Amino acid sequence: MRPFTYARVSSLNEAARESSRPGAMVLAGGTTLVDLMRGNVLAPDHLIDIRRLPGMDHVEETDASLRIGALSRMADVAADERVRTRYPAIAESLRLAASQQVRNMATIGGNILQRTRCPYYRDGESPCNKREPGSGCSALAGPDRDSAVLGGSESCVAVYPGDLGVALVAFEASVELLSADGPNILPFAELHRDIGDEPERETTLSPGDIVTAVTIPNSALVRDSAYVKVADRARYAFAIASAAVGITIEDGVVTAARVGLGGVATRPWRSHEAEAELVGRPLTADTAKAAGQAAFVSARAGRDNAVKIALGPRVVERACLRAGQGGERA
Repeated sequence: MRPFTYARVSSLNEAARESSRPGAMVLAGGTTLVDLMRGNVLAPDHLIDIRRLPGMDHVEETDASLRIGALSRMADVAADERVRTRYPAIAESLRLAASQQVRNMATIGGNILQRTRCPYYRDGESPCNKREPGSGCSALAGPDRDSAVLGGSESCVAVYPGDLGVALVAFEASVELLSADGPNILPFAELHRDIGDEPERETTLSPGDIVTAVTIPNSALVRDSAYVKVADRARYAFAIASAAVGITIEDGVVTAARVGLGGVATRPWRSHEAEAELVGRPLTADTAKAAGQAAFVSARAGRDNAVKIALGPRVVERACLRAGQGGERA
């Protein structure tokens, strides 16, 4: 681990100033950053500890939305009765992520900003454009079972690993930020960048930007929602494929739908194609199957990851049918 300077800040404005320094990184739960530092994958020059900032670990609900502070622990949010009963896909995406020990430490802000779990990125030695721009992408030539089938480029096919982000992109969440220029609100769908030819730039955040909260609109879609995840293990494994789906049904016909995909794309992925297959039709097994197939119509497999294209539509189908059980009550 390379030497670095450390600052424990006492205010958000101080955090924004400190994090704008060259080579600075923010420490919250530390469940990802510390691991990457130990493996010499990330080597910040300056570490800003925001863990004791007041007022950033609360869950607040209004008639319009649910607001989750960025320092809220994943386990606390997943167990919150308001989240469990009125935002089921959000709660389930948190409950199925990582282990209980990790969820007890990891924060919401850190979770949505976690770096990829691509083994070539994390081994610290293989050519990786995300870790060392211009060095090449080992997954394009080597084993690529864990790689993305949506959103990849000739520069990178690393999967975004989070579960919560899949639900947030589906239900049109927003992210509250504080920077040196003041507060700002960013649609969650605009937080993560397309890979393109700059895979090292994973988000649209600028130096000095601090995520302070996530806000999810309170709607029938999120109240009647489901999150389905398939992984190699039932616990503490990243998704091979996952889906967050919300559906509303009136007079037997789907009137609105939201579909987010995980484990298969380079960023949290919303499937407008799947949503179009659902809206205006009765929710049947055939409709759900068609939505699943539409979600992967533009997917492209590598050498070893075609399983994602076979499995992903079934995960979407299952999530649609599960969400529809609640949507029928709308």
